[in-house]
Amino acid sequence: MSDSSEERSAEDRQTEGEGLVSQVRIIEGQPLADRAAAYASLHDELARRLEQAPAEPGE
Repeated sequence: MSDSSEERSAEDRQTEGEGLVSQVRIIEGQPLADRAAAYASLHDELARRLEQAPAEPGE
């Protein structure tokens, strides 16, 4: 069962990474002033996710 959950976790990370790439592409298509605000918002979202992520073993 561990292998299955590890594979699922890797698939989830890949999907999240693809979503992040899509967000960045959308942001890059915006005017400069809008890009700055969009990147700030993306930064806040990623910081929240990082803070909510479980700690790695040994930390």
